[in-house]
Amino acid sequence: MELGDAIQQLQAEKQRIERAIALLEQLHRNQGSSTVARKRRGRKSMESEERREVSARMKRYWASRRQQFPQE
Repeated sequence: MELGDAIQQLQAEKQRIERAIALLEQLHRNQGSSTVARKRRGRKSMESEERREVSARMKRYWASRRQQFPQE
């Protein structure tokens, strides 16, 4: 193989690699914008009245558990 042929092959391979990189970068940019649009589900925030109801319910629950299994 002559030096000129080797250079030509390497330049062709370089062009293919650069096209592949450009395509992957474009896909990455497009994918990044779509993930921002999606919203992750998180914990629901409770109003103070809801918190009081939950607190009262849990106090009743734990009181009943203490009655079922009294400590020695």
